Amino acid sequence: MSDGDGTGATRHAGLDRTVLAVAVVVVLALVARFAFLGARPFHWSEGRVGYWTLRYLDTGVYSYRPTAGGPVVYLATRWAIGLFGPSDAAARSAVALVGGLLPAAALLFRGPLRDDETVALSALLAGSPLLVYYSRFLRGDVLAAAFGLLAVGGVVRHRTTDARWPLYLAAAALALALGSSGFAVVYLPLWLLAGALVLDEARVRGVPAATHARLGAGAAWLRTESTTLARALFVFLGVALWVFAPRGGGVEPGLGTPATLPAAVSFAFVEAPERFVSLRLAARLSPPATGNSFLPAVVGYARTLVATAWPALLFGLVGFLRDRYSSGSRGVVAFGAYAGGFGLIAFPIASMGVEPWTAVHVVPLFALPAAVGLAWVARGLRARATATDPAWLVAVLLVASAGLVGYGATATDAYAEPEPGSAFAQFAQPSDDIDPMLAAAEAAIADGGDSGGADVAYVGDRLYTEQEYALPPVAAADREAWGARLPLQWYFERMDAETTSVRAASRFDGDAPPVVVTTPDRRVSVNTNIGEGYRQYDVHLGLWDRRVVVFVEA
Repeated sequence: MSDGDGTGATRHAGLDRTVLAVAVVVVLALVARFAFLGARPFHWSEGRVGYWTLRYLDTGVYSYRPTAGGPVVYLATRWAIGLFGPSDAAARSAVALVGGLLPAAALLFRGPLRDDETVALSALLAGSPLLVYYSRFLRGDVLAAAFGLLAVGGVVRHRTTDARWPLYLAAAALALALGSSGFAVVYLPLWLLAGALVLDEARVRGVPAATHARLGAGAAWLRTESTTLARALFVFLGVALWVFAPRGGGVEPGLGTPATLPAAVSFAFVEAPERFVSLRLAARLSPPATGNSFLPAVVGYARTLVATAWPALLFGLVGFLRDRYSSGSRGVVAFGAYAGGFGLIAFPIASMGVEPWTAVHVVPLFALPAAVGLAWVARGLRARATATDPAWLVAVLLVASAGLVGYGATATDAYAEPEPGSAFAQFAQPSDDIDPMLAAAEAAIADGGDSGGADVAYVGDRLYTEQEYALPPVAAADREAWGARLPLQWYFERMDAETTSVRAASRFDGDAPPVVVTTPDRRVSVNTNIGEGYRQYDVHLGLWDRRVVVFVEA
């Protein structure tokens, strides 16, 4: 049993039961993320990441473009596809792996958190429905949130044990977080603000001397650990170079070519930050402002969290209040509450829109106080369940059952078929099962052989582009049409299909390729011009208002 003094020692006969419990949670988390990983079709955002990863595989050339997301996503997806082949499940596997291993980060907080709180933290990171959903999604948000928590945990572990390796871990994790998502830039001011509030708590409680003592201890720590911090900085710079440096082919700058190494280093530390600032900061500060109005954005963000991550919010509030007004509050608990609370404002401002995946970034922060609240409630229920009065046992069972049923209903939505009104799925998530169309298209393209012509043709002004094989950023003239095709580019590119586009179906003159994609308003025209022998598939590429018609040669 836990000794309850905050050290968290639960070793019995050489077996650390806390580590074992966290390991079991990690296994369950991995199962939850990898089960039926390819069942849901690619979202619009997944489609562009998948497509550009395939282009990276084909050309060997990649450079960071802020509009396309962080480089870690592309590097990890490239390895996954190289190992397992181009499938939906393979492309998502790297994100699923990191999301599944995330509960192990709870062990970094052991010490400040009691043993049962450590296990509770791992359970919250494993089972939070929003984290589960976006661990099964090809975006960098879960990667950034996981590495961000790892960075915080590394610092906490160092302060707890005086070991130096956690600082190196934190430095590497911070670089990976910044390379996973642009939203990770928000972490730094959030951490500083939350840390300042934790430092100031003693003054608020009427003990200013304690605050001064903490400041003095911090200054002494900086002097003592200056060498370690310098090494950690080199770790950060090394990982950042590996992440942000371009991958070149031929004369293109790249890490693998000694002659272009100086250009690759310059890109990683000069051009990449300039690109990010130009796109994500300067453009937003210049009128006219883009994005949503502030209050609707914050309300939408909070609504998403309440619908998809209410266990972390509910137990987080309980844990924060319980810890703050107990005999001695813990800095790590207050830090998570403060950083998560200010994140409710910061991330809607940083986001270009109210998207469910932006809420992922605060869930691990709220999980820190939530672990305290969940463990405290569990201890109370366990104590009542062992009481001699049967009424207590019935009451405990009813409360536990109600909680499990409520959580189960939310968790089930993380696997449910996407539909309008879903709190998890963004509107550009296809609502149809497109596998039958894709299977027919792949067969038709294979039967067409190497005829020298295109395998897939897009028809109509809304789908027409001047450049078929675009790399980010897509030219302004093609951006709307290219986006209207997503995620079909990913599926056709992995079939190694040649694509083209025409403004009018009359260009075919009875000689159309095996697959023709158009918009519903062009259905009759296309059907008239492509000739006999095509089967039509109506496909919804979004939860609403994103319909295309795909003609596949039978």
